[in-house]
Amino acid sequence: MADSSFDIVSKVERQEVDNALNQSAKELSQRYDFKGTGATIAWSGEKILMEANSEERVKAVLDVFETKLVKRGISLKALDAGEPQLSGKEYKIFATIEEGISQENAKKVAKIIRDEGPKGVKAQVQGEELRVSSKSRDDLQEIQALLKGKDLDFAIQYVNYR
Repeated sequence: MADSSFDIVSKVERQEVDNALNQSAKELSQRYDFKGTGATIAWSGEKILMEANSEERVKAVLDVFETKLVKRGISLKALDAGEPQLSGKEYKIFATIEEGISQENAKKVAKIIRDEGPKGVKAQVQGEELRVSSKSRDDLQEIQALLKGKDLDFAIQYVNYR
């Protein structure tokens, strides 16, 4: 019998991020406490740019955006937001969406699987993803449960389960 396997990836649905951003922009334009503060959120190339006239307001814009991401099922571990920066009279925050598992993080996950997982489970790094294979599907489910219990500092999803 062939080995069963699945891939561990770190991907974010770009459309969901776009929807969360559009919902945030709409909320900012309608909420009373954001009137007259110049609060905006928009794509700036591959980054997300948040602006407002005070540091508290720009942090509130980030909070609104984070809330919308969570409602759309996107892990906040994928969002990398910088600190508020003063630019003229405006405060700005640049944020990026992190995708792909770095070699270093893939090695950490592979080590967790080797050390704490069932015997006979193999983990191989393949570019920005990690292939986990085993003869037993139960072992693979045990690995998924093990990784869900770990507090990794990046978002992971499981795909190609066969």
